[in-house]
Amino acid sequence: MRLEEPRDLEAGNLRTRAVDAARGAKPFDLLLHGGCVADVITGQIRPADVGVVGPLIASVHPPGARHDSRATLNAAGKVIAPGLIDTHLHIESSMVTPRTYCEAVLARGVTTIVWDPHEFANVCGIEGVRWAVKQASDAPNRILTLAPSCVPSAPGLETTGADFDADTLRDVLAWPGIKGLAEVMDMRGVITREPRMMGIVREGLASGKPVFGHARGLSGPDLNAYVAAGVTSDHEITSAEDLGSKLEAGLFIELRGSHDHLLPACVEALASYPRVPQTLTLCTDDVFPDDLWRAGGLDDVLRRITRYGMPAIEALRAATLNAALRLGRHDLGAVAPGRRADLAVFSDLRDFRAEAVIFNGVEIGARDSRPDQSCDQLARGLGLRSFGSEDFLVRADSGRVRVATIDEPRFTRWGEAVASTAGGYVRPPEGSITMAVVNRHGAGTAPRMAFLRGWGAWRGAFCTTVSHDSHNLTVFGSNATDMAVAANAIRAARGGLAAVADGRVRALLPLPVAGLVSEQPLPDVAGAFAAVKEAMDQIATWKPPYRVFKACFGASLACNPGPHLTDLGITDAETGNVLTSPVLGAA
Repeated sequence: MRLEEPRDLEAGNLRTRAVDAARGAKPFDLLLHGGCVADVITGQIRPADVGVVGPLIASVHPPGARHDSRATLNAAGKVIAPGLIDTHLHIESSMVTPRTYCEAVLARGVTTIVWDPHEFANVCGIEGVRWAVKQASDAPNRILTLAPSCVPSAPGLETTGADFDADTLRDVLAWPGIKGLAEVMDMRGVITREPRMMGIVREGLASGKPVFGHARGLSGPDLNAYVAAGVTSDHEITSAEDLGSKLEAGLFIELRGSHDHLLPACVEALASYPRVPQTLTLCTDDVFPDDLWRAGGLDDVLRRITRYGMPAIEALRAATLNAALRLGRHDLGAVAPGRRADLAVFSDLRDFRAEAVIFNGVEIGARDSRPDQSCDQLARGLGLRSFGSEDFLVRADSGRVRVATIDEPRFTRWGEAVASTAGGYVRPPEGSITMAVVNRHGAGTAPRMAFLRGWGAWRGAFCTTVSHDSHNLTVFGSNATDMAVAANAIRAARGGLAAVADGRVRALLPLPVAGLVSEQPLPDVAGAFAAVKEAMDQIATWKPPYRVFKACFGASLACNPGPHLTDLGITDAETGNVLTSPVLGAA
């Protein structure tokens, strides 16, 4: 029977073979020679050869000291580094299957990823998590799959395809393929000791597996309370000051590459410490398919933070040794005897271009290519009727009315405006666009509506079923006609993204697997996504860093502070209030 990692390193006579090879009594299976080892333990870049036996590093020794090996890899002029560890991500954000994603990042030196499949869980429930675990077991690199803690992410404020309570998570956390409790997003529920979240976190702690966090906007007493509850990490860094307070709170930080505008200030803040904290790790969180195809995954984060001034060996330590420490995986994270032979041979520690990758002692080019697993069980249509333009209008009595608005993308706040009416419908307030959310699981459900301000001028519509974290059908637009066209296009495609202008679909990316991913090759998905993004550049007026295309996918994230529109209405996680209509009354 195949032993689960890391116990597999104790199987059979592997250790004996490694000891014999280290002593010179037996040859290595693989010898990497001529390069320099990136020693993340001492901080040195030193000339050394590396001898491997099976999946185990047996020896790191002076250059040229050994030549006896069944196979060799010439690393002359290159750097032998530990395989990279991405400590937090959602494969679904790349809109491809897990195998496609893993093949893309493994070739770039990412040998381990920590996957929170809560997108699949929120849409498909336990079936989605079981599918994720099965995909992980057959992946070309190492996927450490977590149990989604927040399904839904904001109970009572949204409707998803499942509801995971403490009893459900007790069962899931006992699965051998589950390695921890995924990001705990219901921050208010944790802090106020709401029974549901108390039970979920308690099950995570009782499992003995790590409890991962989502502490966006928390500071002072609330941050202390959240950490005291048992949460041990966070990736929701909003500023350099926020990074500092969370490091001081003892959290493992998963510094993410998906918010590039924050990285220069964070790197500068880290340089002010006597040393880079060992609780700093790196993650991607969300990588869109065009970025994955063009720039990569965690290797791209390394390139950027070193360009912003972090010493390369410190960045590499965060992406390897620190990450292994956080995960309790002492077999990973360093090029040293007794560690697992997950190695990336980089051209240098500036470009971090992987010239060769060894996973579990085998060079990836020598691996047999296996077909992707079937996605049929998650490929289902949306439970939606067809839409007319009247579905995307807000009803109101004649006259002028007061309406609630959601002001600004990402860091949203409540607003109010006066609007006129015509024919029993509200004219969107000046300077606003309309947003609609429809429960994807129930046919005949009417859209909930909101007016967004601070999103610039739009000349069309956008529809998506990638809408964190409930992933209900979400539509944005300047007019009801284009919104209906976009919604019907996505209904017909069984999920995906559509950009519409002047009543015509300008770009479409079908995502028929749970409305989240495609089975097509990465270059095809990346190209289609780029086409949608390009079309949206013509429809919307963006203003980075917050008013960007990416903001459309998080506009329904009801667990975050401030107002957000869900399938139930305009919600507020801090108060628990829900407005089923933006109309507040007569003006």
